[in-house]
Amino acid sequence: MKKITHIFRLLFLVFIITSCSQDFLDKKPLDKFSDADVWNDPALIETFVNDMYYNFGNPFDIDMIACYVDESHFTPDWGVRNFNNSLLTPDEIPGWQTSWFGDNTIGKRWQPLYKSIRAANIFFSKIGDIEADDQDLIDRLTGEAHFARAYFYHNLVALYGGVPLIIEPYGLDDEFTVPRSSYADCIDFIVSELDKAANLLPESHSSANEGRATEGAALALKARVLLYAASDLHNNNSLFSGFSNPELLGYTSGDATARWTAAKNAAKAVIDMGIYSLHGPEPANAEEATQNYVEYFTSMGSSEDIFLKHYLTKGYSYEGWSNSMPGLFCGPNGYHNWGNNCPIGALVDDYEMADGTKFDWNNPAHKADPYGIFGGQRRDPRFYANVLFDGAKWRARPTDVANIDPVGIIQTGKWQLSADENDVRHGLDTRSGPIEDWNGSYTGYYSRKGIDPTIDAQFEFQNVPFRWIRLAEVYLNYAEACLELGEEGEARKYINMIRKRAGMPETNESGAALKARYRNERRIELCYEEHRFYDVRRWVIANEVYVDANGIEVIYPWDGGKTDEQPTYAPKFFENRAWDNKAYFFPIYRNEMNRNDQLVQNPGY
Repeated sequence: MKKITHIFRLLFLVFIITSCSQDFLDKKPLDKFSDADVWNDPALIETFVNDMYYNFGNPFDIDMIACYVDESHFTPDWGVRNFNNSLLTPDEIPGWQTSWFGDNTIGKRWQPLYKSIRAANIFFSKIGDIEADDQDLIDRLTGEAHFARAYFYHNLVALYGGVPLIIEPYGLDDEFTVPRSSYADCIDFIVSELDKAANLLPESHSSANEGRATEGAALALKARVLLYAASDLHNNNSLFSGFSNPELLGYTSGDATARWTAAKNAAKAVIDMGIYSLHGPEPANAEEATQNYVEYFTSMGSSEDIFLKHYLTKGYSYEGWSNSMPGLFCGPNGYHNWGNNCPIGALVDDYEMADGTKFDWNNPAHKADPYGIFGGQRRDPRFYANVLFDGAKWRARPTDVANIDPVGIIQTGKWQLSADENDVRHGLDTRSGPIEDWNGSYTGYYSRKGIDPTIDAQFEFQNVPFRWIRLAEVYLNYAEACLELGEEGEARKYINMIRKRAGMPETNESGAALKARYRNERRIELCYEEHRFYDVRRWVIANEVYVDANGIEVIYPWDGGKTDEQPTYAPKFFENRAWDNKAYFFPIYRNEMNRNDQLVQNPGY
């Protein structure tokens, strides 16, 4: 009897424990939301969409896209030099495929992009079943998801050509092997996504929603997509004539004129909205033009902005290095900054003289005073807003350096102290100077664009937004399409609007000269804004720009003990670069090819 009683007690205890365990397992986790929770709560749905914006990437990261083209040099290297020598393989895209410390290319890499696309696909698979009280909110979020999915596919197509178009979230029983869609089909899909987005998104947002996509952002991105699609790389390109799948790289039929017309009309649609205008369109003089440009790129917002990436200065973690720290990342080492993303000579030399003529090292006057700080001719006002050069006045030095330089003058040169050529003093901002020499520029220049000079960047984060899309780009996109259609008068009108705002003389050129002027204008106006990387590819001119890189050597001569003489300037080689035509398109990673046997690799890999 005692044995039976003991058995019943055990059974009862098991029943109690089992019941309690079942109740415990039925509880919701405290550290995450269930699928049902998310798609029944408008606030959580909005949070889900917010996460897509993070995956656009961080342009102000430690290594900017400018380092992967003829704009700048990434001082630590980390594989970027190999990239700039076209050493891309299906196993490695040097410096690009794994950003060591940040997120600059997260929005430009195959796997993260498809992960982001999957998030958009999940959104669309759920949103139709939601019964929401606020339909305007649901419509806006749907428009933002269409915009995001278009943006992700645009970045894929710009790098790889046609890619698999995945528009449904994969399930465990789905077929995972999908072929690449044609380039034309991808462009059609992206454009259709942006049309849907434009129809759902508002013209503007309240301050609480600044940074979200708008109707203008969707239309402007559409204009960019169509401009790229109409360009030489994707039309009648003979570089890869032996490739068996040309439809993956560009158009194999259709009318190029119609494509340029579509790009023109798309850009004009943004202009005709009438809600954007250039910041400081009519400066009184060159100094005001420079100041307007500085103020615009360090402002929190302007009538010129179409789509911004906003930053927060709090909640930063050194584990990620993904906050907005361009001052620390790019600033001169003589300010205890890291001296990365330094302009190279090719970019600096492409800034015109103030009268609109080309800068030329073979011109004795230009060579003697290339920056116009010793009474010589000045350069394009944007030069002084974008580049820190030897002799440029910057912000006050940190307290431990102020006793050496109480004014705050950039020092990238060296002073000859005696007749002995080895008896020199190196400037504070050089790699041989007394302040953090390991972080000094190899080029003799530092970037100024977008850096807030009012903060001490070694200690403070800046919250200046990055301009993803702005009206000046739309003007230039429109002008380029007009040029390609032979409408030179209309093209000149919009090119000159940009030049007038910059304090530069108008151009009256035509033909090849106008096209060259336009391309240089775009290079200067949009530098460090992630355009040049794509422009040199779509124009098929990469062989002209991926060439050995020069910096500048500045020497203050010794003259009987004087050290305040005007220096001499000379271009100085510092890095080899080379181009291989295969690099017009990225290789699909080998592990992706192994997972999907229907993928076709790009030519040259």
